[in-house]
Amino acid sequence: MTNIAASSYTLAAIGFLVLGLPVLSGWRGRAQRGALSLACLATAAWAAALAWDASRQVLWSPLGGMLEVVRDGAWSLFLVALLGNWRHAEQVEPDGQPPRLRALRPSLLAAAAAYLVVLAVIGAGWLDPDLMHVLGVPLLGAFMGLAVYGMLLVEQVYRNRTVEERWAIKFACLGIGGMFAYDLYLYSNTMLFREMNPDVWTARGVINALTVPLLAASISRRKSWTTSFAVSRRVVFHSAALFGSAIYLLAMGSVGYYLRYVGGSWGTVMQTGFLFGAVCLLGVILFSGSARAWLKVSISKHFFRYNYDYREEWMRFTRTLSERGPHLGERALQALAALVESPGGALWQRSDGGGFAQRARWQAPAVASTEPADSAFCRFLESTQWVVDLDDYLAHPEKYEGLVVPGWLLDIPRRWLVVPLMLQETLFGFVVLQRARSPLKLNWEIFDLLEIAGSQAASHLAQDDAANALMVARQFESFNRMSTFVVHDLKNLVAQLSLMNANAGKHKDNPEFQRDMLETLDHSVQKMKLMLQKLGRTENAVAKPQPLAVDHVVRQAMALKSAFEPHPQLVVEEAGLVVVADRERLERVLGHLIQNAIEATPRDGTVSVRVGQRAGRDAAEIEIADTGAGMSEEFIRERLFKPFESTKAAGMGIGVFESREYINELGGLLEVTSRPSQGTTFRVVLPLQRSAAATTATIA
Repeated sequence: MTNIAASSYTLAAIGFLVLGLPVLSGWRGRAQRGALSLACLATAAWAAALAWDASRQVLWSPLGGMLEVVRDGAWSLFLVALLGNWRHAEQVEPDGQPPRLRALRPSLLAAAAAYLVVLAVIGAGWLDPDLMHVLGVPLLGAFMGLAVYGMLLVEQVYRNRTVEERWAIKFACLGIGGMFAYDLYLYSNTMLFREMNPDVWTARGVINALTVPLLAASISRRKSWTTSFAVSRRVVFHSAALFGSAIYLLAMGSVGYYLRYVGGSWGTVMQTGFLFGAVCLLGVILFSGSARAWLKVSISKHFFRYNYDYREEWMRFTRTLSERGPHLGERALQALAALVESPGGALWQRSDGGGFAQRARWQAPAVASTEPADSAFCRFLESTQWVVDLDDYLAHPEKYEGLVVPGWLLDIPRRWLVVPLMLQETLFGFVVLQRARSPLKLNWEIFDLLEIAGSQAASHLAQDDAANALMVARQFESFNRMSTFVVHDLKNLVAQLSLMNANAGKHKDNPEFQRDMLETLDHSVQKMKLMLQKLGRTENAVAKPQPLAVDHVVRQAMALKSAFEPHPQLVVEEAGLVVVADRERLERVLGHLIQNAIEATPRDGTVSVRVGQRAGRDAAEIEIADTGAGMSEEFIRERLFKPFESTKAAGMGIGVFESREYINELGGLLEVTSRPSQGTTFRVVLPLQRSAAATTATIA
């Protein structure tokens, strides 16, 4: 019994200390907060002193008695502070106090004098134990009087409040009144039987500890008592679960002890089996979704002004939508369902056919029905943006004027709420949630939260659809771009073959022409084979760059232009320069630039190609110069490198664009200088092999 009593009062001391410190942290400017924090801390000190007495097997000591008087006085002071804050309906006197408080002033002074007298008597008895023994019965009567006075103050506080104010004050009145009422019972019992009942005295600590949640509930309900210290719902939830588990285990332990006591030879077996089953039952309850949902709803309903901690809920909602894992539609269902403790749901979203079809589901049955976009149900959701409670709709259809719920929706098992997903005032889809695990009273706060959460989910779903559409569009763009380059190469090949065919009549007997014609035909066949291979390539079958001699690639590109006039002239200033590139692509780039120079130059003009090393750099330079029509600075700046822009009648406008893209990919530069009617010069600058290797190593 000694250990139980010590634990009982220790629990009360911890409870009031935890309650008093946060109240004290925000007491500035509030007399009520000062009195409340004083009362809580005084009660914590009194309970700690009695716990110390219990550990020494002492039921009553002068120190505990003095601290009890201080505790009673502090709670009385707090109740008087509440009376002083009474301001409704009645006239306030010039001294700033209401008439009723003025009428109570004599009794307040008498009570204060009584508290001081009792303190003085206990202090004198501490010095003289015989005096304490003589005044034992009068002291019991004094403590009973203090308890009765405290109960009267509680009655005055509660009776002189409006109905709205009682909603906030009733838990505090119940808790404080309960403490005084139990004290009255304890001392009445002691006076009646001439001795203090150890069991009643032991339970006193637990009784006081149970008033802490009641006081905390009142503090959370009354604005004038709010503190700078806030307890989150998560802390309250886990604390309540831990506290409930402790009470459950204590109760089960007591039952187990009883079974062992009355079970005889089977007592130990019965106790062990019962305790094991009790622990298993506790585990089932703690991991039960319904039990957790009930506890969350109860805490939000009784201890907080609002049902949700919006910061925590919104962070969890956004985190669920943004995390990796299942399909986004399923994650959206999980996020919405968690707001109302729903065990599952399904998402309907607009399909390609124009109606709304089931797009995703989470712990819900599959439904093949499709709802037309122009149905009365969809029009109602889009125009009102209401969250529809299907149970309320069936009970009171007059509240939902114009709503026609389709039959397939009413046939879904456990259907409960329909949440519209609005996107820019348009119905993007809707979610059907299953009935909550525990009874949940729906109000404006829940409906507003579901509406804004539905809009947030619709934005994420629309963004996901747009990303998927963009990915498909990019795939088509990549295919179209590759097709465009192939068509461009085919155009060049057709131009070469057409020119060769036009000159065949004049030079068919010329052996040199015949040799060039065969080389051109062979090259054209090879190019077309490469294009066919490219069209049939998979994404991983990309040609790898290799070391190439620049002058050899340039000679090959010029050989293909031998049938054109004017014939390009090659000057190799430095042979053996090696770059790393794909031969076919580099040859196509250089061939295109040479072809453009030939086409832009009249027959009596000149086209020259120079190969050398870039001055001051470890790079090769291929210069292609002509004396053709030239280009303006505006054309070079705004149109030359823009795809699908061309000055040629049959041009496609992608050759120069592709050339610059590939040269930049190799780490090089494409420079151009030109003047109208004076010609154009292109310079291709490519890093040499050792420089390219060093660049690659640095990047790696």
